[in-house]
Amino acid sequence: MRTLYVVTHPEATHHVEGLVGGWYDSHLTPAGLRAAGAVARELRSRVPADAEVELYSSDLHRTRETAEAIAALFHVKPRLDPRLREKSYGAAGGRPQEWLDRRFVPPPPVGERMDHDEGVPGAETKLVWARRLYAATDAVLASPCAHQIVVTHGGSLTFVVASWLRIPLASAGYAVFRAPAGSITTLHEDDYFHNRQLAALGDTAHPAGPDDAADGPGRTRV
Repeated sequence: MRTLYVVTHPEATHHVEGLVGGWYDSHLTPAGLRAAGAVARELRSRVPADAEVELYSSDLHRTRETAEAIAALFHVKPRLDPRLREKSYGAAGGRPQEWLDRRFVPPPPVGERMDHDEGVPGAETKLVWARRLYAATDAVLASPCAHQIVVTHGGSLTFVVASWLRIPLASAGYAVFRAPAGSITTLHEDDYFHNRQLAALGDTAHPAGPDDAADGPGRTRV
């Protein structure tokens, strides 16, 4: 059986400062660093001591710091992949949340949702965002390792899970999998049917930070 653990980074400085995250390169807060340690210990308790483990992470500071806490217990080196970053909010990254809220154009209920222009200069469309997360997940799954850990962001979690479940990109415009900051989502694939299971979404049976699952105005500090 293959098990993929998807970790959302814990509380970061932009959370407490009320800023838009995205590609803005914030760090974990002291509380976030403690939560990263708790996530690492929880993962260590779930994976057999003699098992080979691969660790992948977004290259932004808040995810790298989370991955480093995990790496210290598993004695592995994180493989940094910028494709695992959060959505780029372009000119809104690092600005006050209300700056984005005033400009954000929500997607239509029907019609083109993936390539929709949200009205923020330089921001990624959902289609561009999803494509790179799908590619990053494919790269992780190209390895036969049975125990893998991916450290990413609350918004990007949706497309890691959607890729795992082989949801076509054209159908991903309505998909959302919400999980708190500092959470663990567990994905299983069995060895017989090779069915893929979303076994647990956003597990927080350990200290975690504020909600980090966001992709729209008022919910983008990821």
